[in-house]
Amino acid sequence: MSTRNIVRFWEWGKKIICVGRNYADHAIELKNAIPSEPVLFLKPPSAYIREGSPILVPFYTSNLHHEVELGVVIGKGGTAIPQSSAMDHVAGYVLCLDMTARDIQDECKSKGLPWTLAKAFNTSCPISEFIPKEKIPDPGSINLWLKVNDILKQSGSTSQMIFSIPFLINYISEIISLEEGDLILTGTPKGVSSVQEHDELQAGIDGICITFRNELQRAAEYSEAREAALGSVIHKLVAKTISTLTTFNL
Repeated sequence: MSTRNIVRFWEWGKKIICVGRNYADHAIELKNAIPSEPVLFLKPPSAYIREGSPILVPFYTSNLHHEVELGVVIGKGGTAIPQSSAMDHVAGYVLCLDMTARDIQDECKSKGLPWTLAKAFNTSCPISEFIPKEKIPDPGSINLWLKVNDILKQSGSTSQMIFSIPFLINYISEIISLEEGDLILTGTPKGVSSVQEHDELQAGIDGICITFRNELQRAAEYSEAREAALGSVIHKLVAKTISTLTTFNL
């Protein structure tokens, strides 16, 4: 039995496996073909942020989109996990955002390149508090929603997913062994749209007491603020050091 705290999986989980185009209406709104098998891509653990931390808009994009998704937290690892026992490997869930640099993704798609720059940047995977498995007895029939500045943009049911959670666990684990603490993002319903600096995103699950908010900042803006704060601390340390040296006549 693992001694690690699954509730804080984002601190030690090794990978985020994402499923693209798992809602037909979303595939259609982006003029993509409806897939006959799951479309997979990865995010690194550095993509995680929690509620209240800013989503940093990469300097190289001018069209950042929100995508609200149900995340499945793996509690027991395995390879080639059968669909019949797939849910035994689930510890719980989180509400997630798959932040996407859409202009970069479109460019990568046109050149036949991976989506890494569009999907895997720092802060691209905001997550809610951990939701224990028993709080969502039927993850295949819940309603997700997302608002931008209090305006509803996305609302859809997981019953609209093309590939179910047991199917995804089986399919993914045939290719990539799943480990405790891994997160599977299961796709987004229609309604994705562009967001700007200082927009506030709020997402939730109907019937479940779980919502979270994050604000957007330009990556450079956040870095400058952090640098200014660090500069202030250094200035105080230098001043204190000079004062100490003066006191001791050094």
